[in-house]
Amino acid sequence: MFTGIITDIGTIAALEKSAGAIRLKVSNHYQADSIDIGASIACAGICLTVIEKGQEDNVCWFSAQASNETANLTTLDTWREGMSVNLERALKIGDELGGHMVSGHVDGTAKIISRTTDGSSTRFVLQAPESLAGFIAPKGSVTLDGVSLTVNEVDGEEFGVNIIPHTKQVTTWGKREPNDHMNLEIDLMARYAARLALWDKQE
Repeated sequence: MFTGIITDIGTIAALEKSAGAIRLKVSNHYQADSIDIGASIACAGICLTVIEKGQEDNVCWFSAQASNETANLTTLDTWREGMSVNLERALKIGDELGGHMVSGHVDGTAKIISRTTDGSSTRFVLQAPESLAGFIAPKGSVTLDGVSLTVNEVDGEEFGVNIIPHTKQVTTWGKREPNDHMNLEIDLMARYAARLALWDKQE
């Protein structure tokens, strides 16, 4: 589990695609001895398992592997070497829950429709897939590329969020532009509420 509070920005140091999976190497600012093999790290909101790690020239790196199923649901298939990605280590018992409960299981991708200045903040309007739009509510939570955000308003499949200067500095949001796609995870409570409603109808 994660909270949607980014703890580092990593760089894709290497990326290999095969018939059944994608293997990537991510350089970062963590300490290699603090990362366990088998640990979960959210990369742009995608929960990935560490399968290898190391330290080269005082730069930490870890490797992870993702299936084609993950690539089909996320932006992973568009990643390239040198690209920056938001990173978050898995939540530990006793850690501060600064965002909301995030699983790292991406539901789909959202497309940025517009980016405008809103005082000191930056306002983004995004379009969710039709199948996910009903799970997004005003003042509810969403996770976009691993960042926990509050929804401003919803208009059909479109919804708006505001990014404060601090978030732009410590995540990849500062580089986001219209037509970019972002990994979208809907709120866990919305997912289970919808499931319970469907179950009641079946009963």
